Amino acid sequence: EIIAITFTNKAAGELKARLEVACGDAGRDIWAHTFHTACTRILRRYIERLGYNSNFTIYDEDDKKRLMVSIIRDFGFDEKRFDPKGVMSVISRAKEALMTPEAFAAQAGEDYYKKTVARIYAEYQKRCRKASALGSDGIICKTVELLQTEDDVREYYQRKFRYVLVDEYQDTNFAQHSIVLQLTQENQKVCVVGDDAQSIYSFRGANIRNILNLRNAYPDLQIFKLEQNYRSTQTIINAANSL
Repeated sequence: EIIAITFTNKAAGELKARLEVACGDAGRDIWAHTFHTACTRILRRYIERLGYNSNFTIYDEDDKKRLMVSIIRDFGFDEKRFDPKGVMSVISRAKEALMTPEAFAAQAGEDYYKKTVARIYAEYQKRCRKASALGSDGIICKTVELLQTEDDVREYYQRKFRYVLVDEYQDTNFAQHSIVLQLTQENQKVCVVGDDAQSIYSFRGANIRNILNLRNAYPDLQIFKLEQNYRSTQTIINAANSL
C-alpha cells in the first residue's frame, strides 16, 4: 500500500535494498522508484487508453534530438535560429508545466520564435504518437493525463497506494506535483521530505511553490523540522545561514 518516490535510480535501488533487508520478501512488492520508473509501470498497463501501444518506445536524449533535427529541417527552419537543443529545452519546460502545443501557441502571442516552436512542438507530438514513443518528460505528462481522464485508473492507484512518500520535494516540477495530488486527493496520506533552501534546480523545471504551498492542498499538513546538521562543521553552517 506504499509508493516511495525519489529522484535517482541509485537512491531508489538503495531504498529497495533496505526495504528487502527490513521486510524480507514483502519488501520486494513495495514500489520504490523514481518518478519516471513508477510512471512507466503505470503507462505500460494503461497507455492504450490514450492511443499509444503498451510496448511504447522510450526515447533518450539522442533519439529526441534526431527527431527534432528532422522536424526543423522538414519545415525549412534555420537551425542556427532554432537550435534543436534549445527548442527541445523550451518544449520540455512546456511539458513540465503541462502545456499542450495548443496552449503553448495561445500564450506565444506575436512572438515569432515561440509561435514557431509551438508548430514544432505540435509536429513533435504527432510524430511521437505515430511512432508510439515517449521521452522522459512525455512519460510524466501522459501519466498525469491518464490519471486526470480515466477515473477508474486513478481510483485504482489511489486504493493501491494508500501512502505516498516523496523525497527531495523541492526538486519536483508542476507535472510531478500533479501526479502526487492525483494519487492522494482522496485519503490525503502523503509524506514529503524537502528543504526549500536547497532548491537549486529551477533551471530544469523544479518549482519551489510545490513545497512552499503544500498546505493549500493538504490543510491538515504537519511539519517536522530536522534541524540537526550531521554533514557540516559549525563554521560552514554559520556561513550558509548568513547568506
